[in-house]
Amino acid sequence: MSQSYRYTLGSKTYQFNNLAQLMAKATPQRSGDSLAGVIASSAEERAVAQMTLAEVPLKTFLNDALIPYEDDEITRLIIDEHDTNAFAAIAHLTVGDFRNWLLSDHATSHVLATIRAGITPEMAAAVSKIMRNQDLILVAKKCHVTTAFRNTIGLPGHLSTRLQPNHPTDNVNGIAASILDGLLYGSGDAVIGINPATDNVAQAIKLMRLMDDVIEKYQIPTQSCVLTHVTNTIECIEAGAPVDLVFQSIGGTEATNSSFGFNLNTLAEAQDAAQSLKRGTVGNNVMYFETGQGSSLSANAHHGLDQQTCETRAYAVARKFKPLLVNTVVGFIGPEYLFDGKEITRAGLEDHFCAKLLGVPMGCDVCYTNHAEADQNDMDNLLTLLGVAGCSFVMGIPGSDDIMLNYQTTSFHDALYARRVLGLRPAPEFELWLAKMNIMTDTQQHILSDTLPSQFARSLKALSGGQP
Repeated sequence: MSQSYRYTLGSKTYQFNNLAQLMAKATPQRSGDSLAGVIASSAEERAVAQMTLAEVPLKTFLNDALIPYEDDEITRLIIDEHDTNAFAAIAHLTVGDFRNWLLSDHATSHVLATIRAGITPEMAAAVSKIMRNQDLILVAKKCHVTTAFRNTIGLPGHLSTRLQPNHPTDNVNGIAASILDGLLYGSGDAVIGINPATDNVAQAIKLMRLMDDVIEKYQIPTQSCVLTHVTNTIECIEAGAPVDLVFQSIGGTEATNSSFGFNLNTLAEAQDAAQSLKRGTVGNNVMYFETGQGSSLSANAHHGLDQQTCETRAYAVARKFKPLLVNTVVGFIGPEYLFDGKEITRAGLEDHFCAKLLGVPMGCDVCYTNHAEADQNDMDNLLTLLGVAGCSFVMGIPGSDDIMLNYQTTSFHDALYARRVLGLRPAPEFELWLAKMNIMTDTQQHILSDTLPSQFARSLKALSGGQP
């Protein structure tokens, strides 16, 4: 049963009508919540809401659903799959106590892994709202989430990259050139993933076969994905296409996902189909999800909730299907939702923290649109902070500029920078391949070879009309 919350500051009493309103008012400022009309009216009200939220017992989130159980399958998923045994260790805490405990030395990586099934997305969202950026980084770094398909993603001390060779006309030579460029920078261990310019089953199969040919020819320990709709991928599997990972953008409410054209049953069907192919060599995590703050609001499916809480609820969907990869496309929707570099940075750290706390293998598309009040220096800052926080993977795109999707993100050399300055390494199987191919002469220091690997040189010579 929903209840109201009050806090008296001096001679003034603040009242919050319900838990959803309290959560929204406690959220650090962002343009999307202002657009939705749920933002705090002043910095003072926000601070009061945060102090009030800190006093809320964690148990409240099990009894006061922000979206009614009977109205939303994501709420039902969260409640039905909550692990009371895992929750027992923190069941006595308030949100504020939970923050203090997470920051303590008692909350080790092992302990955090044992309780993650007892944490609901709303609990994670609530505690993030009263944490500073450094708190989000410190706790996230302790949350280790490891997955595997043809290599191992998420090991401590590692940073993987999605090689994103998008092309505005899906030109095969253009895509192949981008793949080669990325591989020569040591990019692509998380996935070689293409957003198709023409999104249909036939085109998806064509691109899947292209990437499969490259992976097979050079024996690359990585996986491929065409980021088409989940129902298209199911059709591709039925047609015998070489599907490694199944992709879908997901949201935190049933109405959001309905607007995307799927439900939980659709994802279960796709997961079963992909796992039946048994294409993984070191694991069988076959799903790849993308999320982003603002998607529920843009679909008019947010139920009056703040965008960060909606975002965190999407991680319940991700957690259900044990994905290889999840990433928040943090600044992609635009300044209507995250206005500037400061808001994008905060959102990226929140998303990474909440996902890792819940046991989701989170990466980040560190990005912005050209009409946002942000630039590449803001992205450098967020990339560095996420690298410190233990982010699973980031994007790698030629020149940071996605010429098909028309947004700015991180480049191959940006990822190389992060690995070098923070002492992070690619997936171990991929690192061995980089050394074997002589792409890097020193994989620990990330020193690139001065010469083109002989196998790549022969292939390029053949393409130009010479003999392999």
